[in-house]
Amino acid sequence: MFRHEKHLFHEVGVERPNPQYAALLQEQLGGANGELKAAMQYMSQSFRIKDPEIKDLFMDIASEELGHMEMVAETINLLNGHDVDYTSIDAGEIQSHVLLGLNPGLINASGYSWTADYVTVTGDLCADLLSNIASEQRAKVVYEYLYRQINDKKVKETIDFLLNREEAHNAMFREAFNKVKDTGSNRDFGVTTDSRLYFDLSKPSPKNDFSEKEPEVKAPSFS
Repeated sequence: MFRHEKHLFHEVGVERPNPQYAALLQEQLGGANGELKAAMQYMSQSFRIKDPEIKDLFMDIASEELGHMEMVAETINLLNGHDVDYTSIDAGEIQSHVLLGLNPGLINASGYSWTADYVTVTGDLCADLLSNIASEQRAKVVYEYLYRQINDKKVKETIDFLLNREEAHNAMFREAFNKVKDTGSNRDFGVTTDSRLYFDLSKPSPKNDFSEKEPEVKAPSFS
């Protein structure tokens, strides 16, 4: 069961409308590394998790991601202002001006629709947790790119908050992975000598004359 609280997870605002930047921010609403993707991925993964603590963790973070989605959508609303004007968008996504009446849509910055293909679910907890850790890291990268391209202090405050929450989720997933790292696919495979071999395939050919000595490559510890 879900319940909608009529206040944002964190207050958002803008100093002034900026429709061009609103188009960029659409990436975190309907893009491959956006908030909807994260919410649907973690929720979908949770359905078959047996560990009640980790199951709750997935559902709690998924629910928070829906709150982040609401924050991003409201920020897009504020950035768009109240007038439909395609000339305000010099490049990129114009679909919201001709189909959506500036309503924040489930599309990315180029106007492509959100798709469930963005969501990764394997049924293996180790694999899903590693995927989630990577997802949070990619989301951080996108927010960092967005942060660099706006001078609006209020928008930057929102992005800063979201960046810090992505890092919090990342840490939570890493902790959960450490708890289950010897289960599932990690238990069934990686137990033979073949899983502890390193092949150094970057050695130069003896026929090549290199003026500088090539660095020695050290094999990983596999610890």
